[in-house]
Formats: sequence, C-alpha cells, structure tokens
Amino acid sequence: MSGKSYIVKVEGAKEARDGKPSIGPVYRSIFAKDGFPAPMHGMESCWDAFRMSVEKNPNSPMLGHREIVNGQAGKYVWRTYKEVYDLVIKVGNAIRSCGLEERGKCGIYGANCPEWIISMEACNAHGLYCVPLYDTLGAGAVEFIICHSEVSIVFVEEKKISENVVVVYDGTGFQNLHPDYVLSFFFHLQLLKTFPNATKHLKTIVSFGKVTPEQRKEVEKNGLAMYSWEEFLQLGENKQFDLPEKKKSDICTIMYTSGTTGDPKGVMISNESIVHFIAGVKLVLESVNEKLTADDVYLSYLPLAHIFDRAIEELFIAHGAAIGFWRGDVKLLLEDIGELKPTVFCAVPRVLDRIYSGLNQKISNGGLLKKTLFNVAYSYKFHNLRKGHTTEEASPLSDKIVFDKVKQAFGGRVRLILSGAAPLSAHVEAFLRVVACAHVLQGYGLTETCAGTFVSLPNEISMLGTVGPPVPNVDVCLESVPEMGYDALSSTPRGEVCVRGKTLFSGYYKREDLTEEVLVDGWFHTGDVGEWQPNGSLKIIDRKKNIFKLSQGEYVAVENLENIYSLVADIDSIWVYGSSFESFLVAIVNPNKAALERWAENNVPGDFNALCENPKAKEYILGELARVGKEKKLKGFEFIKAVHLDPVPFDMERDLLTPTYKKKRPQLQKYYQSAIDNMYKSVNKSKP
Repeated sequence: MSGKSYIVKVEGAKEARDGKPSIGPVYRSIFAKDGFPAPMHGMESCWDAFRMSVEKNPNSPMLGHREIVNGQAGKYVWRTYKEVYDLVIKVGNAIRSCGLEERGKCGIYGANCPEWIISMEACNAHGLYCVPLYDTLGAGAVEFIICHSEVSIVFVEEKKISENVVVVYDGTGFQNLHPDYVLSFFFHLQLLKTFPNATKHLKTIVSFGKVTPEQRKEVEKNGLAMYSWEEFLQLGENKQFDLPEKKKSDICTIMYTSGTTGDPKGVMISNESIVHFIAGVKLVLESVNEKLTADDVYLSYLPLAHIFDRAIEELFIAHGAAIGFWRGDVKLLLEDIGELKPTVFCAVPRVLDRIYSGLNQKISNGGLLKKTLFNVAYSYKFHNLRKGHTTEEASPLSDKIVFDKVKQAFGGRVRLILSGAAPLSAHVEAFLRVVACAHVLQGYGLTETCAGTFVSLPNEISMLGTVGPPVPNVDVCLESVPEMGYDALSSTPRGEVCVRGKTLFSGYYKREDLTEEVLVDGWFHTGDVGEWQPNGSLKIIDRKKNIFKLSQGEYVAVENLENIYSLVADIDSIWVYGSSFESFLVAIVNPNKAALERWAENNVPGDFNALCENPKAKEYILGELARVGKEKKLKGFEFIKAVHLDPVPFDMERDLLTPTYKKKRPQLQKYYQSAIDNMYKSVNKSKP
C-alpha cells in the first residue's frame, strides 16, 4: 500500500503451506500503532460503565420518553442517572428475590423503552446473563431461545404477552417482513404461545406495563408467577442483595443470531468485549475530534435485541449521555427526531435509503429554480469535499441557504450519522455527506465481534463505498480464498476478513463445534470477503459461503432455497440471487422445455426461446415458485420476486458449472448481471 493510510502493519504475510491458504499481513488502526487503548480505570464490566456515570453525572438526564397527554405526544420527560440507578437496584433486588443467582438467565422481550435498559442494567448489576428475545428469526425462535438458554425470568412488553399487534420497525435484521412495505411486519408469536415447553425453565413473567386478570390466570395455571412493572418494583422495595464482584471474563449477554441455517446461535458476549469496544470507539472519535460527552443525545429506535444498538447504547451510557426512545412507529420517526434533537443518529441503510428517496422527490417537485440551485450547491460542495476540504469548510453558504432544511429534518444538532448492519450504497452515502451537514460514517461488524470492527472516518471522502479502517481495538488480516480466486498476497489484496482482539465473542452457547469452526488460533473468520484500499480502508466485496445478507439484515441460505424451489416440476435448474443493497430475491431459471410448451399450448404462441421471453411465462413460473414457497412455509423475504428464463441450461462451456455440476456463483453473477439489473429495476419501478 502507498500514500496516506490509516492502518499500520504489525505482522508479515504468510505463504500457503500444509494445505492452508495464504494469509496477508496483519494490520491495525494507525490510532493504535502504540498499542490498543485500555478501558477507563476501574471499568471492568458493563455495570462499572453505568455505575461510574451515575457517580460522575447523577443529575444528568439518562432515559427519556415522550409524554402522552390527551392522546397527543408531548415533550420528552427524563429520568436522571441517579433516578435510573435507584430503579435498577429495586429491579435487581426483585429479580434476586425470585430465586435467580449469579449467571442466571434473564430474558427481555419487547420494543426499546426505558424499562428495557433498566432491566438490562439490573442484569449487569447482579452478574446475570441478559438474553434478548425476538421472534423474527422464525416462528419458534422465542420458545427455542427460552429453552436453549434456560431463561427463568422474562421482562416483556405488555403487547407481547398475548395480543396480536402490528409493530413498525426500521427493518434491520428482521424476518417475516411484509412483502410490500419493508419497514412493517407482524409479530405472530406471543409469549403465552411458548407454553408449555418454555415453562420447563421459565418461572416468572414481568410486564413492562399492566397485567390483565385473564393473563394472570393463564400464566398461574401453568405454574408461573406474573407481575406488572409496579408490582415488581414493590417486590424489590424492602429487600437488599449484595452485588457480586464482576470480572471482565464474565458473560453479560447471550445474543441469538441466525447467520446460517438451522436453529439460532447464542453468541456469548463478555464484559471485556463491551468495555474494550467502548475504549476503541472512544479513541477513534477523540482522534478525529468528535469525542462523545455528557451533552450528547441519542435516539433509541434500532432494536436493542441486536448488537448494533446494544453496543452503541452502552457507549452512550459510559459517557453519561442522554438516550431518548422513539414511539415505535417509523411514520412518526422524523417527528420524534425533531422533538428530541439528537446529536448522533444511527441507522440502517433501509432508513437512509428512504430519507434519500424522500429528499430527491422533494427536490424534483420543487420547481426548476430550486432544483437548479440545489444541483449547483451540491456539485460545488461535493467538488470541495473531493479536494480535501472538511465538511464544515466545503461550502458554509450552501449549508446555510440550501441544505439547512435537511439538517433540521435530523433535528438540527446531528453531527454524526452512522450506518451499519448492511452495506450503504455509495451514492446514498455521498448524497448524505453533502446535504446532511454532518459526518456520515459507514461501519461493519458482527454480533461475534461486538458490533463495530471497522468504521469510515470524517472528512475522508476517499472512503466512500468502504467500511473504513479497523477500529483501534482489533487486528485484522485477509486469508486467501483460492476457490473463489481471491488472493490476500496480490497487489490488490482480497480475501476472507479475519479479526483478532478482546472484543471477540466468548463462543456460541452450548455449541463448541460451531465455535471451533469460526474461531481458529484466536482469529475469528467472518465469512465475508474484503479488499484493502490504498488508504487503509476495507471494502466488502463478497461472501465466502453461499449465505448472503439482504438490505434489512436477513441472512439467506441460498443453497437450501434452491433445493426447495427445485421441487417445481416445470423447471430444470434455478440460481437464486440476492443483493445486500436490495430487500428481495430474484432468480435465473432453466425451465423444463416440455413442461413449458405443454402449459403454453392453448395460451401463448411461439417456440421455446420465444416462450422464455414472454412475460406470461415468467408470471407462470413465478407463481409455481411461490406455490412451493408457501407449501414449505418460507419466510417473506425468501420468496422470489422476479425471474429471468434462460432456454440454455447452465453449462461448463460458459464456465457456469464445475466439472461436478456445482454452480459457480461469481461467474453466474457476472454472466447474468444485465438480467439481474433489469429484474431489480422492474420490481422497484412497480412498487407503490
């Protein structure tokens, strides 16, 4: 690598030997060239992060929610750090009075709210394993997680106990999505539906709200105790349990993730992982003059059941900052932002994509003069950013006259916008870097790496389309993937991204076999293929295994889907494709000639080649795929939304199959790229 780079080499490359692939040099952030940052003195655990903030900022606002007066949302009302601490102590004493000891499992099931954080901190206080529960990993996920992790007490949102409700979320990492509206989905599985299997371990249910007599009767009938939030607080009122000593190696949460086929995997995250994550992010923000303070404000709307938001909120708590919660409706999100006026805004690409589309629509409808003014201001500022000017210096006049409305849409105070969970399109990132009057940063990480592992840097326009350099608490190397043509030792290094450091997970709960597959000699193998850029940033370019992520964060096990769709009698072969920039799947299909011609006999004219071009034939095949998908109870995002029919079977002559007739996926994508682009354009164009 040459020129300005934000990484430094700490170990040399290793050539391939003993059947193992070659490994590129080991790099770390230039901000950690003298060693990784240590956590703040005395911060050994998540509990310490909270406790120390209470001591330092007892009267600072910590958790806020919008007050509802006569059915209307008013201003944010706040609990201070000391007030939250007092509630945490009560909740912790109540949990212990229910019989839980250190390392007991406590589930939390519901949308983000102050009670979620209070329950989480009570777990941190008493050395309990916090186990987020969420039913978007599949129909039986809540039951599986309760039974697998042996949860004995669960805090649950009032609506999650037994009602069928519609909940609107941002779309990250969720499954069972409504096919036409990415940001909405139905919760079909409620807590009581996990009975009786869950009652082998589950003994206590605590509602974040009230409890109806019918709910209490149903729960008690199954031998469990049930409390409303106020009842549970009273249970801990006059009790006092000593807080156990916490160690860095202690597990603080088991976070379940899909990732692959089969049952969800319980990722064990230790105190050490989170406090080192906090130290690393603290250093990188300080190094680019964007350090967090107790004056910062964060909007909590991304699910706390996922590592992205959990880690970010731990970071804010450690800095004594304020966290305000949304109302749970994406249509009201901008209104919540306007009232809260956050200083840092975290998002997933689907949210930023919608903001981008909405802004472009307003620009197009604004008339020729406004559109011309915007385009001139945009080009001028972007040109200056390319020349190396900072975001603040690039065009102050444009920021004031043209882009201020965008700034106000984010509340008027946002200085950092962080995108994670899936790739953000380079054109959306570029657009927001210009118009948002804030630093727009893209990050990359996994549950297993405790969220942030890479993050792009402010005022570095050359990092567009990348996830930036490593955060200064990990080492990173690329391992060659010869079967896919990726060489970690080439002039443009490409290979599987491997991560080493104290932020790594402690293993999969009760699955040592899976742990050993991905954690080798201290290196976590992410399964993602990256390419180093000259400036030390990383670009994610592929997935090593045939599992990929869609834009909302769901993983798709493509071989399994192809096996299911191959049950359609009218097709000979199918290749399913999904882009991490899109929310749905498309497919290239080799139809069965005889079957398609038989279907067309009395309906559609033309020979086999002509039939494959006919929209009616495509609709027919799509319908057959949907029928099998429904029979096999596929999730919404696993359904094919468009097909391209190729009359010529996949073959070795076009380099689409191996000699053993396995699909060569990179080659298939390259060969059919034009058809793929047309399918996505067609479906996106037809959306309302």
